[in-house]
Amino acid sequence: WHKGWSRISFWSLTLLDGYAAGLNTPPRSDGGTTRNCTSDPPYLPPTTVNTSQHLSALREQMRNFNISAYIIPATDAHMSEYIAERDKRREWMTGFGGSAGTAVVTMTKAALWTDSRYWTEAERQMDCNWELQKTPWVSSIVEWLLNEISPGQRIGLDPFLFSISDWNSYSGPIESSGRILTSITTNLVDRVWNTRPPPPSNEIYRLKEEFTGSSWKEKVSSIRSQMSQHSQKPTAVLLSALDESAWLFNLRSKDIPYNPFFFSYTLLSHDFIRLFVNVSRITLEVQKYLNTSCTEPLCVQLIDYNQIQENVRNYTKGNVKIWIGMQYTTYALYEVIPKEKLLTDNYSPVMKTKAVKNQKEQQLMRNSHIRDAVAVIQFLVWLEKNVPKGTVDEISAANYVDNLRGKQEHSAGPSFATISASGLNAALAHYSPSNKTKRKLTVDEMYLIDSGGQYLDGTTDITRTVHWGTPTAFEKEAYTRVLMGNIDLTTLIFPSESSGRNLEAFARKPLWEVGLNYGHGTGHGIGNFFAVHEWPVGFQSNNIPLTKGMFTSIEPGYYHDGAFGIRIEDVALVVEAHTKHMFGGQPYLTFEAITLVPYDRNLINTTIMSAIQISYLNNYYQTIRKTIGPELQNQKLEQEYTWLMQNTEPFSQGTLAAVSMSIMTFTLLANMFLQRVLF
Repeated sequence: WHKGWSRISFWSLTLLDGYAAGLNTPPRSDGGTTRNCTSDPPYLPPTTVNTSQHLSALREQMRNFNISAYIIPATDAHMSEYIAERDKRREWMTGFGGSAGTAVVTMTKAALWTDSRYWTEAERQMDCNWELQKTPWVSSIVEWLLNEISPGQRIGLDPFLFSISDWNSYSGPIESSGRILTSITTNLVDRVWNTRPPPPSNEIYRLKEEFTGSSWKEKVSSIRSQMSQHSQKPTAVLLSALDESAWLFNLRSKDIPYNPFFFSYTLLSHDFIRLFVNVSRITLEVQKYLNTSCTEPLCVQLIDYNQIQENVRNYTKGNVKIWIGMQYTTYALYEVIPKEKLLTDNYSPVMKTKAVKNQKEQQLMRNSHIRDAVAVIQFLVWLEKNVPKGTVDEISAANYVDNLRGKQEHSAGPSFATISASGLNAALAHYSPSNKTKRKLTVDEMYLIDSGGQYLDGTTDITRTVHWGTPTAFEKEAYTRVLMGNIDLTTLIFPSESSGRNLEAFARKPLWEVGLNYGHGTGHGIGNFFAVHEWPVGFQSNNIPLTKGMFTSIEPGYYHDGAFGIRIEDVALVVEAHTKHMFGGQPYLTFEAITLVPYDRNLINTTIMSAIQISYLNNYYQTIRKTIGPELQNQKLEQEYTWLMQNTEPFSQGTLAAVSMSIMTFTLLANMFLQRVLF
């Protein structure tokens, strides 16, 4: 959650903006590093970007298209969480590099909207051409536009960069006020961005069969079967998210940072398969693999990427019905499909199907996490030896763990930019180290490392928090309660098809009991050599129900402003639980952690843990020993093996107090709540 923005829930944003300790405080300004537009002359730090020429050129284009305002979001045509450099239009226009924020330009003004995580960054990077609006909400943007733009005037945007729901959020109040929201498929920023990076040209390659759960032909047949079984009988499925086409065809590339995707769309019917892509990047080998030389139902037609809108428009002229996922289809494609020829779900059948991994995919993920655990354990051992020397800082630590992963078999780079945070920096859940903010790692402070790897057989994401000295009693209690929440959710038994949103309170319970909390989501889906945040699995209200075969992270935390931050994150597989009864004839489910790295013993206070929690921890450590120990020995890492055995010694349960009545009462009430919500 700490890595992305675009799909965070309203509830989590509310916490981020004003509730959870440590999350609502942006990095403090140290004099002279932020702009002062009220001084005479205005003060601009060297980190600002002069945008006067950018704005002048854009306004000339606005005049050509007869619009009075232009809206510039921070996304791409596929609603991707991470975007390519050539899609960072808002950053080029404003100078502001934060991942979240929307810019609006009129003929006389320019303004940026973003949330509290990025206010200081914006003040350091934007010149005085720009107003900073300290809110992320569309309603605030619309209110500002209505004050600046007169009735009858036109407000333009690129429909390829707006989801259907975002378009509706703008169009309703704008149109009802007498202004006109105008869809302009020619992006005006692109017309003036003379130094815009070129489209990617690297090869699009096929995954070897050993790294795929099923063939692309089997996947196509499965989706077509779902089309036939649907009551509304769709004739085609339109795929817009980049991971959808990558999954369907078992193809990968590197158009997006940290994500092995390529720019593409797919239109799949019973009679044809159309892949919209830069055709020049498809090698002869891949063309043969996709059967591109024929026109049968299992032959893939390669069509230029830029032809998607016109092709969909032409297809709708027949007696057809197109099935789309609303979350990832942009308004540019939605607006050319007559509503009577449209079948909508929140997510496409491909998005839902790929969320459930088959047995081979599950084993591939397990394999990647074994090798990843080796790299992380190597890193923890290295830290223990070098932090006391005073030679490690946040950046060098991040680089070191990335390099260790790179040496493991099937490595394909990191799965996101490593979050390496020491002391008070870790209190900022979205912190990313820089040369200006980096801190030395010391034995006197907590250190949080949130990192992950891409491997040909899986994607990993793990967070560990450690302390090499003598933590305070409060630090130990906070850490232990975060760990207790991780265990309570991991061991929870719940009905199949439960909403993750209804379960995630179990991760917060140990913190709530003493008045603590955290202000980010509790977990997200994760894929096989895909995005580190794989939708639509997770614990938010707009995630799909949990079923056997899904992978999700479980990552509670606590952040104490100005002092420290804690997060413990494991990737877990949804598995069938062994229960005495089976209400409704459906098996109950639970989680199995496949992240296999010990927690920091120095921070665990077993006296506040229950016997059940201690028993789970000891069993988990036994699993680590049996699974990771042999791999460490196989890689001839004897020092790391010794460290592993020492750090997975079982905890004694002799001093544990009996489980309190308050815990039993909470469990009973929670079970009653789940029965009401889920059945």
